[in-house]
Formats: sequence, C-alpha cells, structure tokens
Amino acid sequence: MTLERLEDRLREYALLMRLHRPIGIYLLLWPTLWALWLAGEGQPPREIVLVFALGVALMRSAGCVMNDIADRKFDPHVARTRDRPLAAGRVAVGEAVGLALALCLAAFALVLTQNPLTVKLSFVGLALAASYPFMKRFHSLPQAHLGAAFGWGIPMAYAAITDSLPLTAWLLFLGNVLWSMIYDTQYAMVDREDDRKIGVKSTALWFGDQDKRIIGYLQVALLALLVAVGLLAGRGSFYYAGLFAAAWFALYQQYLIRDRVPEGCFNAFLNNNGFGLVIFCGLLLDFLPASST
Repeated sequence: MTLERLEDRLREYALLMRLHRPIGIYLLLWPTLWALWLAGEGQPPREIVLVFALGVALMRSAGCVMNDIADRKFDPHVARTRDRPLAAGRVAVGEAVGLALALCLAAFALVLTQNPLTVKLSFVGLALAASYPFMKRFHSLPQAHLGAAFGWGIPMAYAAITDSLPLTAWLLFLGNVLWSMIYDTQYAMVDREDDRKIGVKSTALWFGDQDKRIIGYLQVALLALLVAVGLLAGRGSFYYAGLFAAAWFALYQQYLIRDRVPEGCFNAFLNNNGFGLVIFCGLLLDFLPASST
C-alpha cells in the first residue's frame, strides 16, 4: 500500500469514527466524569480516569462505525448522512467491521486493567452499544437505548473505584438516560422528515407536536434527579450552582427549538456540551476543598 493510499484510508476511517465531530465524545465523557468524581469523592485515581477517558473515545468511535454499518442502506437517502464514507461507498463494509472490532478490542484491553466487577459490566456495555443502531427499526424510543449505552460508563466507574453499585450510581445512570433522550430528540428533530420518509422510528416522530413540551418535562426530571444525587452524595453549594447554570442551558435549548427549525434544533443538541460541562465544573469546585487538604 502506498503512502498516499494509506493516508486516504486513515482519513476515511477518521470520518467514519466521527473524529471531526467530537460532540459525541463530550456527551459520553461528561456523565462518566461526573460518576468518577462522585465515586472517588473528588479524588478518583488518575490511572482510572485515564482508562475511562480513553475508553470513552474508543467506544464512541466504535459506536459510530457500528451505527453506519447498520444504517448503510438508510444513510444515502438522508441529506445529512449521504456523504458518510459507507453511504458514499468510499469504505467497504468489511473494512468498517474490522475497524469496529479493532476499536472494541482496544477498549476491552483497557477494561482488563480494572477489577472483575468492572470487566463483567463491560460486556453489558458492549451489548448495549452493538444493539442500539438497530433499535430505530423496532420501537419509537431508540434515544432511551442510546442513553443506556452512553450511560453505562456510570456504573462501570463506580465499580472501578468502589467495587460496588450504590443507589447514586443508578440515579445518575437514569439521569443520563433522560439526558440522552433530550439531546438525541433535539438531534432527531433535524432529520424528522427524512426519517418519516424512510420509515425509521424516533422520539421526535413519536412525540409529534408535543416534542418541545416533553423535552421540557424531561429536562425538569433530569435536574430533579441530579439534585437527588447531590443530596445522597452530600454535595455542597458549588454543585448546586453547577445545576443552576445547567438549568439556564436547558432554557436556552427550549428557545433554540421554539420554531423546530433544523438549524436551531441542531444547535440545541450541540448546546448540551455546555450543560454537561457546567455540572462537571460545579463538581470540581465542590470537591476542591477536600482535594486540597
């Protein structure tokens, strides 16, 4: 293989993994970091944080590849996705399968450095990630399935640090399911008409004219769950300040989707990066006195 050919393949693989659009990595990373800091009481072991951060990047990339394999016959009919490497025929299915396997094996190698409970939980995470791309064919809540897949790093983080699965882990996990339904519904609102034409299911279609209201209810429920997590974990004012800032991000998202304009809905989806960031900043500040003593 010539150097030019190798560069072309690597470029297409990077596009297939969505490395040029890291928003998915951020949305997977923030709840994982929340869990690591809460489980580690502000001082999670650095090596565990590194393992989970790398694992997030690898599994999000693998998830994108698996999603495109599953949707390779749908993507050519959707304006936003028709130029993806598989949809456009620039990458063969066999190449994509090999890439997904390599990414999953690399992630599993990282997991093997952790305790047995974390390793066992990783198999559930893999099953969720591999099955998610097919859910839009069977039911109208694939966004909830995505939330379970994206949030499985939460119980794994608690298992890695505490070797247990306390109530706070499951409340945080449930919160992430709700959050994923929020931002992925906003994302699906961009493709609503294309999805209707090709026959795939989504919460954006299922919620119909009530989509903005239901997203609002989910945002309130998510913030309530995060308050409950804070109370159970004994968090202080900085944590709740982070939640207050996140509430303003949620209100701004409602403003962005007010007319259901695709560009506004997509910007609301992107805005969730800020939502996750301010909550993590609140946690960092809240634990700062403990980490400095």
